[in-house]
Amino acid sequence: MNPYEEIEQRARAAESLQDSAAVLSDLLSGGFSVWMDGSLYSIKQLVARVQGLQIHVYANEHSPPHFHVKSPDIEASFTIQDCAFMHGNIGGREKNLIQWWYERSRPQLVSAWNSTRPSDCPVGPISE
Repeated sequence: MNPYEEIEQRARAAESLQDSAAVLSDLLSGGFSVWMDGSLYSIKQLVARVQGLQIHVYANEHSPPHFHVKSPDIEASFTIQDCAFMHGNIGGREKNLIQWWYERSRPQLVSAWNSTRPSDCPVGPISE
């Protein structure tokens, strides 16, 4: 069951206002939004989390397709096409490590990007 089906099931199964409010709390704090067709989508997808490091792709993003890397000391964005540094706060050593990781993880990033494209997003899927 995917996260959207799970939250839909929880909303339909709620037997009290408290249960329903818990679902709403999860929706509001969990980074969800609603597509034009009424279905849920995540405004960001956590691609990976390792010891405080988070890699995100966001739905309804601007061009070019990119991913975000965040940790207590890093907040930077890189293109999915070639891992070019876009902007942010990151050291040279960390950039090199992200480049190394990217060269081995690009297919997963493309898949995460493509799976988060809402129907009305100005930046569509990446075709290979």
